[in-house]
Amino acid sequence: MEAIRERQGAALGVLYDRYAGLVYGLALQILGHVAEAEDLTQAVFVELWRKASYDPQRGSVSSFLYLLTRSRAIDRLRSQDSSQRLLKHWQSLLAAENRAPAPFEQLSLEERRQAVQEALGQLPESQRQVLELIYYQGLSQADVARHLGIPPATVKARARQALCKLRGSLRALLEVWS
Repeated sequence: MEAIRERQGAALGVLYDRYAGLVYGLALQILGHVAEAEDLTQAVFVELWRKASYDPQRGSVSSFLYLLTRSRAIDRLRSQDSSQRLLKHWQSLLAAENRAPAPFEQLSLEERRQAVQEALGQLPESQRQVLELIYYQGLSQADVARHLGIPPATVKARARQALCKLRGSLRALLEVWS
């Protein structure tokens, strides 16, 4: 760990070789998806390299990595839960289109649709493209990454940034809808 604090890249390789299985196994157990577990494993070791916040007086390296991995995995689950709630809300709006709405409902739906389209139009092209592929084309994040030729982590980051911006843009409407 001292070598990592001194920015010796080989030290990170040694720690990775020694503890990647522990980190990956825990991440897979919590997240339940191989790609997510691989992404989190990488993120944990990147954070270890960037912050080098391990304190040997608080426990072993394996305990530190275990707690760091567990914490980051739970953060991701919470973030996914928030995104899933927003997706379900959008899906319920789309499902409402399958029945013949009353005239007042039709006007309200059209206003909502316009608000969402305007908010999507304010997003950077790269973020809007990712959301459209995920939510309108039904592609997974891994499929979007392959389709666009970018890393899965970039897809996840763009989707999260876009959803946060949409939430901010549509905050007043979201409060009315809920």
